[in-house]
Amino acid sequence: MKTIILLLISNIFMTFAWYGHLKFKTSPLPLVILVSWSIAFFEYCFQVPANRIGYGQFTAAQLKTIQEVITLIVFAGFSVFYLKEAFRWNYLVGFIFIILAVFFIFRKW
Repeated sequence: MKTIILLLISNIFMTFAWYGHLKFKTSPLPLVILVSWSIAFFEYCFQVPANRIGYGQFTAAQLKTIQEVITLIVFAGFSVFYLKEAFRWNYLVGFIFIILAVFFIFRKW
């Protein structure tokens, strides 16, 4: 559970670092890059410990899968609530396919 919480926090920072500047199209690009890197530092402060703690309980592939699912959930909320974009039906279908990938990655064969 600790790994999941740390990855969630990490992904919130990552999403703002990567996409938060889209609301500030007139800001100079060098400034945007500097601010994004500053935010990304905090992402790594949570992401690296999450992977350290989780590795062993999860395989590397499972950790990456967890991260990607969390990333999509965080980004979906971010795009709807922060960027004010519509969540479309085809996004949901894509997420369902990703959930199927999670099933195959975590299933003991």
